[in-house]
Amino acid sequence: MFKNLKPVVIALVFLFVLSGSLLAQETQPGQLSPARASLYKIALIVGGAVIALAAMAGAYCQAKAISAACEGISRNPGAAPHIRFLLIFGLVLIETLVIYSLLISIIILMIKWGSYV
Repeated sequence: MFKNLKPVVIALVFLFVLSGSLLAQETQPGQLSPARASLYKIALIVGGAVIALAAMAGAYCQAKAISAACEGISRNPGAAPHIRFLLIFGLVLIETLVIYSLLISIIILMIKWGSYV
């Protein structure tokens, strides 16, 4: 259980270390107001975190699905076509969820904060 926690902790540490440079920037006279800039910075961090977590969860679920399918095929080779179909279908659904999270993070990052707030 704890060996799977190590990559998550490392990713969170990198997220916090790299987000410090975003939070330390000052606004220029032609840039967004401090409140809008702060909201934009938080949106950037949240968008990056969402896509990173979705990619990690998707990769983990895909690895478990492939492992279980290989084990099932090795136990019952006669059921290989059915297991293979269900494996591909499951992988498509998992990858669709990751693509949805990518779409959501792109929407978060592409909002023009100055014109909508």
